[in-house]
Amino acid sequence: MKPSNRFLSLAIACVVLAALAGTLYWSNRHPAAPPSPAETTGPAILNVDPAAVTAFTIKTKDAPAVSLARDANQAWQITAPEPMHADPDQVSMLLSSLSPLTAQEVVEKKATNLSQFGLDSPSIEIDIAQKGHPEQRLLIGDNTPVGGASYAMVAGDPRVFTTATDAKSSLNKTANDLRDKRLITLNADQMSRIELVRDGTTITLDHTAGGWALEKPAPYRTDSTAADGLASALAGAQMESTQPSAKDAEAAFASATSIATVKVTGASGTQTLEVRKGNTDDYVKSSVVPGVFKADISLGDSLSKSVDDFRNKQIFDIGYTSEPDAIDLQINVPKPSSIDLAHNAQGWWRNGKKMDSDSVENLVSGLRDLTATKFAASGFTTPAIVATVTSNGGKSVEKVEIAKVEIAKAKYVKAGSATSGSQYLARRANDPSLYVLDGGAVEGIESTAAAINPASK
Repeated sequence: MKPSNRFLSLAIACVVLAALAGTLYWSNRHPAAPPSPAETTGPAILNVDPAAVTAFTIKTKDAPAVSLARDANQAWQITAPEPMHADPDQVSMLLSSLSPLTAQEVVEKKATNLSQFGLDSPSIEIDIAQKGHPEQRLLIGDNTPVGGASYAMVAGDPRVFTTATDAKSSLNKTANDLRDKRLITLNADQMSRIELVRDGTTITLDHTAGGWALEKPAPYRTDSTAADGLASALAGAQMESTQPSAKDAEAAFASATSIATVKVTGASGTQTLEVRKGNTDDYVKSSVVPGVFKADISLGDSLSKSVDDFRNKQIFDIGYTSEPDAIDLQINVPKPSSIDLAHNAQGWWRNGKKMDSDSVENLVSGLRDLTATKFAASGFTTPAIVATVTSNGGKSVEKVEIAKVEIAKAKYVKAGSATSGSQYLARRANDPSLYVLDGGAVEGIESTAAAINPASK
């Protein structure tokens, strides 16, 4: 071999050796990640299709057997120990725990002595009927000595498994656990009328295309948030999970003080609740389900409302998403003055001059936030302020008069604590209500109106 060829071969060998050395150094500095451990999933003890289950029965040692079946509308009904509606969510969760019920391990492949596992007299037995399948019987026995697991098997299968104890607890259900605990079965959006009777007064709310409308005792402007809250509270009214005996519940209801009676109407008819307050608990009778039930005290709190709680206390219906089109403010005392403002895409204007936007916004905010503290029956005198707000492209015109009166002259539906001094009352055009206003809020409107200035050039 020529010297030049030997030199070339040697050079190539050096390059290869350097590359191998570099690769070895890099692999030592960056070892390969260990393979992820294979996920271990135990065999399925039982695997049902919740949609195919037509009926099932739960038998436990310390409670009557509970049987459920689908009705003609595929809704779940409890058929034993007595007929009652089932809670579809609770039934769904129970069946989901069986689809599948997974084992931790197989304890015995061919068990001959079931007593050592508590499976000869199981803690829980569930018989399940499914479309297209033979009936299956699941048996849950004792807890394992170490804890955290329970023995389980399917009748007809000789294998004994262990499964997590939380699976056992999810299947240990009584009729009270699975029953429909709703006291009103109408959803809030299905209610067309609510009649609340308390302290001899009937409060009627009708649901219209524009929302809830207060109709009785008078057609007052309505606080939609308060009305929605009442509807939601009624839709969410439920009996508590733990109930006294029927005899004790009836006795407690008979001696309790009435809170309110409610009638809720929807397309399916009218449902009624009668709620009373006992020494420590609230008790309810519902037309939906026979009997007396202990209910969460939040239900009674939701019904302890007066008509004023459902009245709209906002003086102006000015939205927060857009500016009014115009504001006309007439202040009659102590010194007559007038402010006429118009709004367009370029800002706020007065007598052809552009106004400082911040100073006008202070006035707009004061009018938006003007809220009654309560309502008066009479006492309005000569207006000290007349405010007219135009919005929604001229479709909405709100005129409000505000009078300053002596408290002694104002006769309130709900008496105030003060006995002397001045009081502001407001009335809207075409609205019989008299709104009692905070004096500071009214004086704030007067001061912000006086502070409106032309825009700086």
